[in-house]
Amino acid sequence: MVELKTDTSIDAMYEAGQVVAQALTAVRKAARVGVSLLELDEVARGVLRDADATSPFLGYRPSFAPTPFPAVICASVNDAIVHGIPTHDRLRDGDLVSIDCGAELGGWAGDSAISFVVGEQRPADVRLIEAAERALAAGIEAAVVGNRTGDIAHAIGKVCREAGYGIPQGFGGHGVGRRMHEDPDVPNEGRPGRGFPLRHGMVVAIEPMLIGSGRDGYHEAADGWTLRTNDGSRAAHVEHTVAITRSGPRVLTERLP
Repeated sequence: MVELKTDTSIDAMYEAGQVVAQALTAVRKAARVGVSLLELDEVARGVLRDADATSPFLGYRPSFAPTPFPAVICASVNDAIVHGIPTHDRLRDGDLVSIDCGAELGGWAGDSAISFVVGEQRPADVRLIEAAERALAAGIEAAVVGNRTGDIAHAIGKVCREAGYGIPQGFGGHGVGRRMHEDPDVPNEGRPGRGFPLRHGMVVAIEPMLIGSGRDGYHEAADGWTLRTNDGSRAAHVEHTVAITRSGPRVLTERLP
């Protein structure tokens, strides 16, 4: 069931979304060569703690997971697409890092992700991340009253495919509200005019995931959480929580300067 939020509820969700934005900004600032993924998780925990917010990631255990998730961020490096578990592994020069973070505040959730390179950037990685950001922007632009989830999916998929990148099938965005994952599903590829109709008060997470080689294949790592590319190519993941309103899409996790 899709819950339509009131304007007051969307304002409250913006507050949760801003905690997520602050956490991602702090993690990005702390991410340097030699810093461990667990240290980045501690940075995000500190932001949540200071905001009196909790993590929807910590202890989360969907049906596919063998164990509850042990951290407040997903830290996916290089060939890891999404759901990477933070470890003692330290960042190396040139690593492509995707950080996904959520927050719950006042009974509402926010969810967002960023991708970046630590140290010296490879041109191929820069192009991959830029394409992911363009796909996210296209998906947000399509998130308007009167469209359908398929219009968002089509907008994302068109950018990804035209840029020559792969898309991991079966993974994409979702509704957000009282819980981090709600109806409806928001795929990263689809046909326009199909899917659930977008109405004022819907809030969704739009999250393109791109595979650098152009192939779609992926597999689940031994930890039961991390998804990795089959061919070892690098991946990028970006995400925003977006409210659909009569005046247009409102990005609730926008990172302010």
